[in-house]
Amino acid sequence: MTTTHTTPTPRAPGPARHRWAALAVCCLAAMLLGIDNSVLNYAIPSLLRDMHPSGTQILWISDVYGFAMGSLLVVMGNLGDRLGRKRMMLLGAVAFGGASLLTAYAPDPQLLIAGRALLGVAGAMMVPSTLSLLRHAFTDPKERTTAIGISSGIGAASFALGPVVGGLLLDHFWWGSVFLVNVPLMAVVLVAGVLVLPESRNPRPGRLDWPGVPLSVVGVLGAIYAIKTGFRDGAGHAPVWVAAAVGVAALLLFVRRQVRVEEPLIDLRLFRNPAFSGAVGANLVMIFASSTLSLAFAMYFQTVRGWSPFTAGLALLPGPLAAAFAAPLATALIPRLGRATVVALGLGLVAVSTAVLGQLSDPGTSYGALLAPLVVNGMGIILIVSVTNDTILASAPKDRTGAAAAVSETAMEMGGSLGIAVLGSVLGSVYRDALVLPAGLPDGVARAARESVGGAVEAGARIPGAAGTALTETARDAFCHSIQVTTLAGAVLIACGAVAARWALRGVPAEIADPEAEPEKGEDLPVPAQR
Repeated sequence: MTTTHTTPTPRAPGPARHRWAALAVCCLAAMLLGIDNSVLNYAIPSLLRDMHPSGTQILWISDVYGFAMGSLLVVMGNLGDRLGRKRMMLLGAVAFGGASLLTAYAPDPQLLIAGRALLGVAGAMMVPSTLSLLRHAFTDPKERTTAIGISSGIGAASFALGPVVGGLLLDHFWWGSVFLVNVPLMAVVLVAGVLVLPESRNPRPGRLDWPGVPLSVVGVLGAIYAIKTGFRDGAGHAPVWVAAAVGVAALLLFVRRQVRVEEPLIDLRLFRNPAFSGAVGANLVMIFASSTLSLAFAMYFQTVRGWSPFTAGLALLPGPLAAAFAAPLATALIPRLGRATVVALGLGLVAVSTAVLGQLSDPGTSYGALLAPLVVNGMGIILIVSVTNDTILASAPKDRTGAAAAVSETAMEMGGSLGIAVLGSVLGSVYRDALVLPAGLPDGVARAARESVGGAVEAGARIPGAAGTALTETARDAFCHSIQVTTLAGAVLIACGAVAARWALRGVPAEIADPEAEPEKGEDLPVPAQR
């Protein structure tokens, strides 16, 4: 693969405190974006009471953020490479703060949907820039790996913070508070970012592939919409097939164009690099299989254990917190084991902990028994994403890091949606097959019970006496069985991914040196050891 070099940069741009301050700003931005991705689910009951949106409006309020962000990542990553990653991130912070204000005080569902869409656009502006800024701020390979690992750990933890933050705010304030809290924190990101973030851009970007922009947006949007809507409404609905057909056609045309144009939005030659393609593939396998675990156990804690959403969020928090605190571990292991082995080890830990968590999902299992595998799961995830994110950014040309980060994030977005669609369907199908309903239930109750375990538990609470208790117990048992089967399937898939990652990344050096970093006077650049 041909790499276009930019003007050499110093080995350590600016004082060390500026680099680590830049990391702190990027971590805060990543944390806010992660929280906002999951916090809305806990505000929906309040929204229903205050706004009375239709069922279709509720779905758009929930989904439009992910639709907008996922479909625009590639475009915004390229714009960041051209206009400046710092500028793009700060513009995104301003837009995110403004969209948060609009969303918090939206008077009707239509404006709330518009506000959520703008939040997704602003998030797409920030996500690729956050990672690529760290790539440029940290030119020392070890420091860069540590910084990206910490940022990845904070990002992973933030998804689980959404339920906790949402629960705390909604206990004391109205639903808009879950968005209003973004405003002062994004102001901190903006002011601190102006002061400490280093600017970087592609010095010779060429012309933007404008015809490729709508093909990219329509293709990714169509694919994500078809996956999410198909999982929720069933694959038989006409809009699902139309969206899938349009998305696939647009993506095929997009790929065909990217091969031919001189300045593509995605340089497909990157995938010839085993470091890049292997790292993206490892991320895909991990997010595909593990995304269903958080969905299943969020439902498990609420429907089987009967805990509140806030308590369920706290119960899941040890895993992501372990990821945040274990981020430096990857940096320490890479020189000893090599990147391929560390990624395979992370996938192995996730596979084992996923299987163990599934088998411990009986109603009578104590929470203490679940704590250790939750922590191991979080540590495994951070071993994966710390190494893969660093590998993706370090193996891409430095003037295209925004686009490379966008490819990685788009793959994660689509992989997560596809994982929930496929393994989520397995979860629901096994539950329905295992459900043995008590005799004599009204048709409406039986239908609700077969639809979901939540519907069965709610229906059981309304039925007095032994019939209601029997319905609740059989639904909980069936759901626990479905978790056991689904997590085993996910664990097998992740284990296969571990073997594949160990093979795909076997030639990647433990230390990927920055080709544009100048050595200190009198110092030779080290030859990295291979693992």
